[in-house]
Amino acid sequence: MIGRRAVELELVAVGLLLMVQCSMQLRKTHPMHEIVDIVNENGGPYIGLVMAYPTEEMALQTSGLFVRNSQIPWVDLAGRRFNIGKIKNVDVIYVMTGEQTLNAGITVQILLDVFDIEGVVHYGTAGSSNDSLSLGDVSVMKYVAFTSSWKWKEFESKKGKLPELIFGAFNFPERGENLLAKVEYTPSQLYSPGKPMEEIFWLQVDSKWFNVSTQLQDLELQQCINDTYCLPNRAEIVFGLRGSTADIFLDNAAYREFLFKELNVSTVDEESAAIVMTCLSNAVPSVVFRGVSDLAGGGEKLLSSSLSSLASVNALIVAVEFIALIDKENTVHNHQKQVSFSAL
Repeated sequence: MIGRRAVELELVAVGLLLMVQCSMQLRKTHPMHEIVDIVNENGGPYIGLVMAYPTEEMALQTSGLFVRNSQIPWVDLAGRRFNIGKIKNVDVIYVMTGEQTLNAGITVQILLDVFDIEGVVHYGTAGSSNDSLSLGDVSVMKYVAFTSSWKWKEFESKKGKLPELIFGAFNFPERGENLLAKVEYTPSQLYSPGKPMEEIFWLQVDSKWFNVSTQLQDLELQQCINDTYCLPNRAEIVFGLRGSTADIFLDNAAYREFLFKELNVSTVDEESAAIVMTCLSNAVPSVVFRGVSDLAGGGEKLLSSSLSSLASVNALIVAVEFIALIDKENTVHNHQKQVSFSAL
């Protein structure tokens, strides 16, 4: 009996702490304070669904899968629209971040600070730097790195600890010396709760959520752009690859090949690492689904806008099924906890 009472008191204390945290999410003078409190009290915890581009948001809007909350359909904060609703009867808040790392990081931090979020699902398009990844495929990456953080080194300097991009190796028509010398990739500084700052190059998505996502390997993806053009190969979901994030739109075959050979990078984008890093800093799980829309300079350009739409749809298909799956997993887990608690 004493043990059960202690557990009850601990749960009450945790609940009070969460209430205090929720009430402090927006300052009381903020015009949206009361509305945000209602959103958090009447729903959630929510899955945060995050995309970067209008094409990616359009895939969700035209799918009919997102059902807006009838009372508070959205909340506008810092120029972003946080859309409140459900997907497959799961509470979801979705937001478009805008392009590149700074926009992505800011938006996700606002999402986590203001709303009751249990985890972040990120979907979107990407370029492929891996010849085994085809247009329309969806990469479920396990690791992602910032690859536009460099230490620009002196001419004829010694080799560093991390991979280096040596400009002279790409002189044309012959390799040779180059006064631009080389750049050495640098790690990110990760700050997270209860840990000292650590320098880390490869950021890992949440291992539990990644493992759950592997149950979707047989999911059928969209194959056709329209009635007259379909992908030459069946679109597939590929798990466990590495991704690269940089504030650069990559359309260069030589650098594409370098990233794959030196860093084993399979996809390139402009937001994923910022989203994963922000989630790690807040101890919130995240998972990333990126549909291949182009070959990052490695092949001919074909119907780029249409392929972007198809890649967005395929990434969304995986994200939506994952949301339903993780909700099912949470329901089973919560039931098991209730059974264990009642046995005390």
